[in-house]
Amino acid sequence: MIEHEFYPKHYCGVVGVYGHPHAAELTFYCLYSLQHRGQESAGIVTCHQGKFYKYHGMGLVAQVFNQKILQELPGNMAVGHTRYSTMGSSHIRNAQPLTVDCRRGQIALAHNGNLTNAALLRNNLEERGLIFQTTTDSEIILTLLAQPSIGGEENNLVRTVRCLEGAYSLVIMTEKEIVGVRDPHGFRPLSLGKKEDAWILASETCVFDLIGAKFVRDVEPGEIVIINDEGVSSIQAFPEHRRRAFCIFEFVYFARPDSTIMGRNVYKVRVELGRQLAREHPVDADIVVPVPDSGNCAALGYALESGIPFEMAFVRNHYVGRSFLQPSQLIRDFDVRVKLNLIAEVVRGKRVVVVDDSIVRGTTSRARINNLKEAGAKEVHMMVSCPPHMYPCVYGIDFPDRSKLMAANCTLEQIRQYLNADSLHYLSQEGMVKATGLPKDAFCMACYDGNYPVPFDAALDKMIIERQRARVETLGEALNRERGQIRLL
Repeated sequence: MIEHEFYPKHYCGVVGVYGHPHAAELTFYCLYSLQHRGQESAGIVTCHQGKFYKYHGMGLVAQVFNQKILQELPGNMAVGHTRYSTMGSSHIRNAQPLTVDCRRGQIALAHNGNLTNAALLRNNLEERGLIFQTTTDSEIILTLLAQPSIGGEENNLVRTVRCLEGAYSLVIMTEKEIVGVRDPHGFRPLSLGKKEDAWILASETCVFDLIGAKFVRDVEPGEIVIINDEGVSSIQAFPEHRRRAFCIFEFVYFARPDSTIMGRNVYKVRVELGRQLAREHPVDADIVVPVPDSGNCAALGYALESGIPFEMAFVRNHYVGRSFLQPSQLIRDFDVRVKLNLIAEVVRGKRVVVVDDSIVRGTTSRARINNLKEAGAKEVHMMVSCPPHMYPCVYGIDFPDRSKLMAANCTLEQIRQYLNADSLHYLSQEGMVKATGLPKDAFCMACYDGNYPVPFDAALDKMIIERQRARVETLGEALNRERGQIRLL
């Protein structure tokens, strides 16, 4: 599917299967359910009689895998990953799961999240002579796992995860077990399910519905869940209290509406977001129109609370594939219009409330509003079911730096004028939290309020990265000189 560049990108989806005779096929269907979390690459690693089998590729899950490939991935254990790059470029070498064969044996790793101390960890490991094959922070975790000792003491999984800072939900496979790990703040979701005698770890509970599995429970923040022949066991790697900081944007946008997170159904939360938006910002209008699909639930909530009729004026093209042609003047705004087509008869002469989940840079929202007005809408009132995004995310969401966030650089009136809307209204932070039915201290809301639960040093990261680039450039110059000398000879 085409993801417009001005929408926030998803992070990743992770899956682990233990004890199923067709683990690769089951993992494929699980990844299919998590396709919304990453559309750049997909991969599966299985284990059969102590040997790992791996396949990954660029593209959607159904583009990467077919029946023949899945049959060549034997074993009753598997780990899978579907990726959107938040750290590391979109390249096949960065596709996961990552694997290593080390003193501890074979290890496969799938990671959802973003480490805030990645640059420092990698710099320390490189200074010890360790070599990296990718540009992802996930390889740092795998490299740490492979170390026999850390800080002069024998290494184990608990010691490894205690070195990590930031957001991480991990699924790890060894030759004998599947392991699920969640960071102590619980930024990213991870759930445990069961299908007959098989155990499944997955980013979202919608996976279990598709494969006919039973949801057992969420993996707790800081918990390590170990699945092997002896069953399921658990270790709390961080027994001391850490602030809970689940990403609230999962409820607003990322998670599928048929998933359940923190005991709350995502669909119901999104409908309540819309209801709360209507309570905070009532307007006189004739119809409520969602921007499909992310705005559907909130728009329904707004319509139910306000009593204004709900209309599906935008029709989504669900068969849009990847475009290999660049948009030209022949079809203006092609990348906006190809996904959603407007039914002009529904909006002509009407006062329209249009509901979307977020505005990041504003380009897409402006195009939608212009479409409505060109079709004859009398008024267009833009409603956003979350607060303004004021700060970048460092925990794994591809929100741009602050200079490119519209709300961080413009007043509400300036944004309204840019969008060409008759009015513009965001849901308040208080209203967003209230809609979840959970306390504010359960969430990370750093992209809204700038309160980052895990400190990070952007200046240190920049210094380390620039130093690494300088080394690469120096090496490149030396290689070029060598090539020049060889040509002369």
